[in-house]
Amino acid sequence: MTDQARPVDRDSPMPLWAQLHDDLVRRLTAGGFAAGFPGEHELVDEYGVSRHTVREALRRLRQAGVLDSARGRRTAVHQQRIEQPLGALYSLFDEVQARGMRQRSEVLGRDLRVDVAIAARLGLDPDTRFVHLERLRFADDEPLAADRVWLLAELARPLLTADLTGTGIYGELARHGVRVTDGEERIHAIVPTAEQRRRLGGGGLLAVERIGRTDGRPVEWRETFVRGDRFSLVASWAPHRAYQLRVADGSPLRSPAGR
Repeated sequence: MTDQARPVDRDSPMPLWAQLHDDLVRRLTAGGFAAGFPGEHELVDEYGVSRHTVREALRRLRQAGVLDSARGRRTAVHQQRIEQPLGALYSLFDEVQARGMRQRSEVLGRDLRVDVAIAARLGLDPDTRFVHLERLRFADDEPLAADRVWLLAELARPLLTADLTGTGIYGELARHGVRVTDGEERIHAIVPTAEQRRRLGGGGLLAVERIGRTDGRPVEWRETFVRGDRFSLVASWAPHRAYQLRVADGSPLRSPAGR
């Protein structure tokens, strides 16, 4: 298998630590160490090299940001965080792709429905029809987020049959001439439910509630639950430009009527 260790070549002019370093990078790239990164003693036995050689290879990997380690804690593969820019429309799909990670979505359910509560959130008629999607999102084959999306059926019907495994919703909508141009979000930390822990892991989650609009018209309601250890919020500011943080009162986002 491609993620199995390759023996070091003691006749090669390349130092043993460099050979070990390169082979560990190769195995990581191939998806190895899914059950956890091995300790020093395991690598000594696996490659038949000295502990000094292993330590030098691991030191270089830590310097490069590939591995995380601390005293009293087992070495782990560094997990790159997905960064969300505050105050700008973004796509989680594009953010994952931009960092060189493999993006994949598993569609858990999709249908055409009427949802009075969602229509009220968007300021729409109660009998408005929506395309509803439920997905589990992956980055490098590791669960990253779970989301539920309601989109105006008159614009999003093509999503009922589209292959969303390797593409984002916004990208697929754009192929049919529909673009989400603006919107707003509320982001807060939550304690995961048992089902969310089963799907995403046992850590804390960030809940992202989004209203998406097309030229001021509300067309989307989305609830995304993303792993807190893989997601960062990034804000920037400059002189003479205000940046506001509001204390949420717990009420749901609502789209003003007529927008």
